[in-house]
Amino acid sequence: MIKASFIYRKNRLIGFKIKGHAESGEYGQDIVCAAVSTLSISTVNGLEQLAKAKLYVDSDELDGGFMRAQLDDSAIDNEAAQLLLANFKLGISDVATSYSDCIKIIEDKS
Repeated sequence: MIKASFIYRKNRLIGFKIKGHAESGEYGQDIVCAAVSTLSISTVNGLEQLAKAKLYVDSDELDGGFMRAQLDDSAIDNEAAQLLLANFKLGISDVATSYSDCIKIIEDKS
């Protein structure tokens, strides 16, 4: 199962963490993993290239499928970055609605 966590600070979405595999199909044929990977990579690219936001990214595709992306403190109020993160959350939430046995959403508002 994929666990998608959304990270907040001061009621602002500042990042996300994706961990695990959907296991909804054979390797290379898993449409849930493909959707989550596409959404997360596209969001990171948009944050860097379109929003020009400084962020920290950590990933490990080999050990359990892992990606964490978090805005630098200087980018938290970047409206384009906030819009891209909100769009990512919307997309992942739609995937989770359709494939609830493969993905779980976690809100990290601590």
